[in-house]
Amino acid sequence: QVDVVESGGGSVQAGGSLRLSCVVPEYGINGRCMAWFRQLPGKEREGVATDTSAGSTVYADSVKGRFTVSRDNTKNTLYLQMDSLKPEDTAMYYCAASPYGGSTCDWDEYRYWGQGTQVTVSS
Repeated sequence: QVDVVESGGGSVQAGGSLRLSCVVPEYGINGRCMAWFRQLPGKEREGVATDTSAGSTVYADSVKGRFTVSRDNTKNTLYLQMDSLKPEDTAMYYCAASPYGGSTCDWDEYRYWGQGTQVTVSS
């Protein structure tokens, strides 16, 4: 069993901020590729941000400059700081953990997923 637990979602007005957290309490995140995905209503799941085990980050063009992914390995926690939120950011957000690590991460390598946390942005 690999627990991946997201929290921090909610409803905000456009221009507001949220900070999502993802705790992997037993499996841990140290040395692993970690990522945030989201699924917009009626659309397929898409990658949002990746935080590699080496400290580099990759963002989808749609969120670049507004979202920031970070980690605290001592707390086994991955974060997604979401600023300047737009209605089109409304989605279910998922945290995912990879068995692997390194300086680069493949969007397809994630094996362990959280249940999702809903983010709703109103205009």
